[in-house]
Amino acid sequence: MLENPTAKHLFHDYAEKLPIIDYHCHISPKEIYEDRRYNNIAEVWLGGKGEDGTYFGDHYKWRVMRSNGVSEEKVTGSAEPFEKFLEFAKALEMAIGNPMYHWSNLELHKYFGITEPLTPENAKEIWDKTSYMLQNDPNLTVRGIIRQSNVAFVGTTDDPIDTLEWHEKLAEIPDLGFMVRPSFRPDKAVNITKEGWKEYIGKLGACVGRELTSAADVCEALCERIDFFKAHGCKASDHGLDYIMFRPCTIEEANAVFTKAMAGEAITKEEAEMYQTTVLSCIAKKYHKENIVMEIHFSCTRNNNKRMFAIEGPDTGFDMIAKSNCADELAAFFSSLDETGELPKTIVFSLDHNDFNQIATCLGCFQSDEVPGKMQLGAAWWFLDTRDGMEEQMKSLGNLGLLGNFVGMLTDSRSFLSYTRHDYFRRIACNLIGHWVEVGEYPNNEASLKKIVEGISYYNAKRYFGI
Repeated sequence: MLENPTAKHLFHDYAEKLPIIDYHCHISPKEIYEDRRYNNIAEVWLGGKGEDGTYFGDHYKWRVMRSNGVSEEKVTGSAEPFEKFLEFAKALEMAIGNPMYHWSNLELHKYFGITEPLTPENAKEIWDKTSYMLQNDPNLTVRGIIRQSNVAFVGTTDDPIDTLEWHEKLAEIPDLGFMVRPSFRPDKAVNITKEGWKEYIGKLGACVGRELTSAADVCEALCERIDFFKAHGCKASDHGLDYIMFRPCTIEEANAVFTKAMAGEAITKEEAEMYQTTVLSCIAKKYHKENIVMEIHFSCTRNNNKRMFAIEGPDTGFDMIAKSNCADELAAFFSSLDETGELPKTIVFSLDHNDFNQIATCLGCFQSDEVPGKMQLGAAWWFLDTRDGMEEQMKSLGNLGLLGNFVGMLTDSRSFLSYTRHDYFRRIACNLIGHWVEVGEYPNNEASLKKIVEGISYYNAKRYFGI
């Protein structure tokens, strides 16, 4: 993936050995605290069904297996772990052009010293070797994996009502060797049209010790929980939105929408957006006050296969890229916060690559002297988490902003072996920059290139998140 001498130099001499700041992921702080040891690679890669009935694992891999005609029994079902692994090996062999091929073999190489690509023919040999190492190698417990991956910071994704007990326990370990901090994810309180919203409002009320009877109460409760998260070292929030809405209204109007929804009455799209805008604006201002980064992910249509959603629930591999036309609303939302000096540091991720240029130009309207690159075009996310997607995102940022101030990659992962995605990204970034240098579009100035590559790999995120 390093196609020219400059790329090789930049990666091996500057990017490769820098620590990782994984500022957004979905790994379990409980498993980090317990220093979980896995029995086999199927547990790490393919997961299964948890004690609470929900599925855990890598839905990227599940989609690859389904595309190869694998029965659900051998994807998320009760088939034997090796059967699942063998089916994944068969599917991976067909995955030419898919980043999953690179990620999986990078993980086998980095953590298990396996240099042969995984195939159905060597699957049993690789299964036996990885199983033995996972069960016996002191560097292959959860903490061992994080340490040998050179991870400096992990930002988990946590619900506002979470007790953060595992974060508290982790903070008490003096020699942990890396930071684990919660990130605030209030989607269930914001998404008033989603199933379970009313029940969640009840849980949020119980968490803060009082009944919530208005949109204003929800805002106040969420701000209290932000304080709680801040006290536990929270550096970022995260919002998974279908699209960006901005429909300002009075607090009385937002309260009226809340009352209707709690009574079980149907609300219009416009009414929902009034409530959502009120809540998002309130907590965005709180993020600014507390120096918490606001991350916004949008343009995803979730749970498209209704039959499978009924069986397996969310986040199991049945989502797709959505088309959203909400740039005007995004700009208006930022402008309203900027007018009062309460626009937080913000990273915007869209799942539609066609949004990159529009987002980049929007963000350029709201930069400030608070920090270089205050408003960030987020890394290529989810279905864009490919070589083409990463290059397109960086080219867009290079064309329309300052690539040198980019805060770089994240795993967005549920797997502890996924830190190789940072290696993958750094290779792609160095290759792109190296190409520009080799063709004469940027001078071969060692000091400047070192600053840019090391910044994108590590130092920009360290500064941006205050780590």
